[in-house]
Amino acid sequence: MKESGSKKVKCVVWDLDNTLWEGVLLEESSVRLRPGVVEIIRELDRRGILQSVASKNDHALAMAKLREFGLDEYFLYPQINWNPKSGSIRRIAESINIGIDTLAFIDDQPFEREEVSHFHPAVLCLDAADLSGLLAMPQMTPRFVTEDSRLRRQMYLNDMVRNEAEQQFEGTSEEFLSSLGMIFTIAPVGALDLQRAEELTVRTNQLNATGYTYSYEELDRFRQSADHLLLIAGLEDKYGSYGKIGLALVERGETVWRLKLLLMSCRVMSRGVGTLMLNHIMRMAKETGARIQAEFVPTDRNRLMYVTYKFAGFTEIGEEDGLTLLENDLSQVPDMPEYVEFRVLQSQSRQSL
Repeated sequence: MKESGSKKVKCVVWDLDNTLWEGVLLEESSVRLRPGVVEIIRELDRRGILQSVASKNDHALAMAKLREFGLDEYFLYPQINWNPKSGSIRRIAESINIGIDTLAFIDDQPFEREEVSHFHPAVLCLDAADLSGLLAMPQMTPRFVTEDSRLRRQMYLNDMVRNEAEQQFEGTSEEFLSSLGMIFTIAPVGALDLQRAEELTVRTNQLNATGYTYSYEELDRFRQSADHLLLIAGLEDKYGSYGKIGLALVERGETVWRLKLLLMSCRVMSRGVGTLMLNHIMRMAKETGARIQAEFVPTDRNRLMYVTYKFAGFTEIGEEDGLTLLENDLSQVPDMPEYVEFRVLQSQSRQSL
């Protein structure tokens, strides 16, 4: 177990002129793709690394050219305008809802890279001349490529459709959630879930109660331990699967259960399911007659997890080895919301719904 530190890139943002393609689109419509760039884009996509565009260009012309090359579907929330690229980078991170320190930016112009670095020093800025080594960079090389990784772009595209439907929906937030037909599943982590379980601990920063990451091997030991409960959650609705989006590790004692890890993908923050896994664990603990405690380590991003614990009735009882310890006497356990179907599975044989 270790604190999350070494960042993997979650999204690569491309410039277009003399970066993705050779030439300047407004000067010559017959620009050609840079050699090898299609293979790089496809491989990043296969690895589950999202991609976008930050380009000073004519939006309609640039998108038409990307469609002509058959590449437009690879880029989420493209920012093609005449604004500073630092602002485009920020909007991409906000739209995808990931930390700006998990972005990489590729541009042929030193000025543009320096402008982005000045405003966002945590962004990995790369020279387009160095593309040949991109795929070998440690930041671009996840330890595992899971089914969730391969489907990640499609999951975000589904989210864009959901968000558009929500904007057009006439009714309350709960009525919209009810219209989605959500199914939330929870099950013990199986052998085929371990790669995704490790990926979740590495990738999830905002909704991770401790900020700790666990290796495949550590998770496998917990999975087989009689003293621990390792659970994984999935979510799907009428628009498709969100994949495996939650993970919890519980140390089970006779009188006290200790939540060592609780995390949830930021992609489901607005779907009203963030507390379902916690509620389920609280209910399980109550059935055994045990109290429940939770470990919390504050980071620069996970305050929402602290708020989640507090709203669930947890109170601080002290500090232990640098972490905050919270406890719930389980006198009140929230009911499951009616807008989601909750399924408890005995085992999980697949990596993704």
